Formats: sequence, C-alpha cells, structure tokens
Amino acid sequence: MEENKNLTQHQAQLASEETELRREISMFGGASILAGIMIGGGIFYLGSYVMMRTGYSLGMCLLAWILGGVVSMLGGLCYAELGAMIPKAGGGLYYLSEAYHPCIGFMSSFNGWLIGSPGSIAAGALALASMFSFEGTTGKIVATVVCIAFTLFNLLGVKQGSLLTNITVIGKVIPILIILVAALAKGGSGNTLSMTPAYPEGTSGNFFGMVAFATVATLWAYEGWTNLNTVAEEVKNPKKNLPLAIIVAIGAITVLYCLFNFAIWKVIPLAEMHEFIENGTYFLGTEAAKKIFGAAGATLVSVGMAISQLGSINSMTLAFPRAPYAMAKEGHFFKAMGHINKNAVPDVAMWVQLVLILLLIWVRALDQLTNLVVFAQQIINVLIIGAVLVLRKKMPDMPRPYKVWGGAFTVILAIVVNLALMINTFLEDPVTAIIGVGVMAAGIIVYFIFDAKLKKEGK
Repeated sequence: MEENKNLTQHQAQLASEETELRREISMFGGASILAGIMIGGGIFYLGSYVMMRTGYSLGMCLLAWILGGVVSMLGGLCYAELGAMIPKAGGGLYYLSEAYHPCIGFMSSFNGWLIGSPGSIAAGALALASMFSFEGTTGKIVATVVCIAFTLFNLLGVKQGSLLTNITVIGKVIPILIILVAALAKGGSGNTLSMTPAYPEGTSGNFFGMVAFATVATLWAYEGWTNLNTVAEEVKNPKKNLPLAIIVAIGAITVLYCLFNFAIWKVIPLAEMHEFIENGTYFLGTEAAKKIFGAAGATLVSVGMAISQLGSINSMTLAFPRAPYAMAKEGHFFKAMGHINKNAVPDVAMWVQLVLILLLIWVRALDQLTNLVVFAQQIINVLIIGAVLVLRKKMPDMPRPYKVWGGAFTVILAIVVNLALMINTFLEDPVTAIIGVGVMAAGIIVYFIFDAKLKKEGK
C-alpha cells in the first residue's frame, strides 16, 4: 500500500488489519459493547456517593458528572488514535510496548488479567446480587452462577456475545429514558443547582477538593471505555469504526448520566434525598420512579437495573480475554492463553478468567474491588495517553486515520487531569493504591522471567 511505503516491516505488521479472528463487530456493535460495559448498576446508585462527597451541592454534583465524562472523553480520544493506528487485539499491550518498553505493555496487560478484568466482572456480579438484596454467602452464590453462565455463552462466539450486548443495551436504556423523560416533565422538587454544600458535615469544605473527590466517584460509572481496543481485531474496518464507536459511546453516555441524575433531582426534594442516603437508601432512581409511577415504577427500575448489570457483565466477559490472548501471541505469557476454539474465541483465556473471577468474588468485598480496579486503571490510562505523543515522535510515518482533536494540548490536558485524580485516590485510599502498584511490579518480574526463557530458546 502507498501509505505504508516508508514503514519498517514491524510497523507495517502493526498497521495491518490481517487477523485470525473474525471481524464481525460493526460501528454500532462497537459502541454497544462500550455502552454495555459502561452502563451498569452504577448509574442507579453512584449519584448518592457523588452527593455525599459534595455536601449535597447539586451544582457541584452536576459539575462532577460532566467532568467525569470529559476525563473519559479525553482518554477516549487518545485511545481512538492509537486503536486506529494499531488495530490489534490486546490494545494497551501494543501501545505501551511500542512507546516505552515491552515490559510496560506486559505489565498493564498482566494487571488487567490478574485484577482489572476479573475484578470488574466480579464487582459487577456482586452488585447485581445486592440489587435484589442477596447479600453474604447467598449473594456470592448468585454472582458465581451469573459469571459461569456468561462465560459459557460467550464461548459460542463473538457474534453471539455482541448480539446479546446490542439487545441488552437497547433493553437497559429504555427504562432509563422512561424515568428520565417522566421525571423531567413532572418536576416540582424545588431544588436548585447551588454550588454551596447544603450538608457540609464530613466534607473537606474545599470546593476543588470536593469536586475532584466526587469526580473520582463518577469514574466507576464511566469505567469501561478502554475496552473496545481489546477487540480491535474483531471490529469491521477498525481504522474508521473504532474511533467513531469510542467517541459516540462516551459522548452519549455522558449526556445520559447527567440528564438521569438531573431528572432525579427534579422529582425528589434535597431534604428527602439527604434522609434516604443517611438511612442507607442509595438507589435514588428507584425512589424517583416510586414518586412518578408508584409500585410499578419500582418494578420498572428493578428490571432496568438488572438488564443494565447483566449487559455490562456480558460485555466484559466478551472483551477481556482478548488481552491475555494477545500476551500469549506476543510470546511473554503461557502459550495456552493463545489458543482459540472452533468458534474463534480465546477459550483458555476465558476459562482462566472465570477462575480468577470466582476467586475474587469469594475473597473480596464489592467496595474493595471497585477501588482497586479504578486506581490501577488510572495509572495505565496516564501511560497510554502519554503514548500518543511518544509514538508520534518514534513512528512519524505510521498511518493515523484518526488524530486526537486539539493535538498535543488535549493529550497533555488528559495526562494532567488523570494524574491529579490518581494522586487524590492515593491520598484517600493508600492501602489499595499500594496493592495496585505491587501487582504491576509483579507483572514486570513475570515479563523478564518469560523474556529470559525466550532468549534461552533463541527466540
């Protein structure tokens, strides 16, 4: 190809769209996978944590939700450039390896394989169980059954998994939109978007600190926007559809989250929301639906929450095994992880993922899992966003079908914002942060063990 004439053989291989996997994911399918992962149970209860962290200032709450979307979009734009340039399964493994050193790419994938991916799925399954008051051992059993079922289903092929994702995305959005429209039309709460905390007890009292802390809470609801790049080898025309799917998904979900929370505030007076949260009732969407539709509204929200969470779990189960598959193909991981079944699915990686999921379900609590996953992903996001500038310098001739809007300014802004949030997370929960850093250090050690073995074999 004319555009590849100045590339080395290695760079041409990176830019190539050739794959042994099946390209069956359309632009809509890609956006649906991201929406399926991102829109989970978080939209129904995280608004309560955002309110507590801002002292029940609805103006600051809305600002935090907007900033969460902006932070995600900034990162998404950078991922879009990298994914269109290097349309390979595994995503971050390749970007970090080419920008810095192969051990850094492996480290990120190792972290995702051991903690990030199974931790996200385990947390999602436990959240699903808690939605229906299944707690303790019963909740863990329900989460276990759900994860086993979705693993078996996704072994049938990416086409089936993607189709279910498309269906659940539509199914989960409809109840949310019904509540959103009805709440906006009903109104009557008398709330205002004040930037002054109504109940400042327990907060730092610092405007910027409260907004930053609240924004971190929203990021769990936005979590998942990085995952389309892990199935880049199964996206049709990835150089066009991958960036478009990322931008459409993050943009649409940001608008949806902000409107959904605003709609709840239109229905429930601030004093009532404060009372609900203080009494441990965090699912404000359910309370809003009760006010609008009565008991039928509560049922509608329950169905919407269940579909949301099931769709999210399915999408994560589908996407995540592609990273260890790429690690094995690259040569620094167990060869068995690179095996695919007759349906072109990395089956061994998916089975191992299930084992890790079940282990985390039975040894960790929901809040511990979410904190661990978010902090580790923040570190990786900073490195990958920085890789955009590094690769522009190292590989200036690589075709870039999509380039980040705003150029270097956008990239640097994304790095600064993510660093600030990462430091804030470290200060708020140092134990979890240390565990996350420790896992990454272990990943580097594992890389060099495999690297020494490959060199010994003369590869």
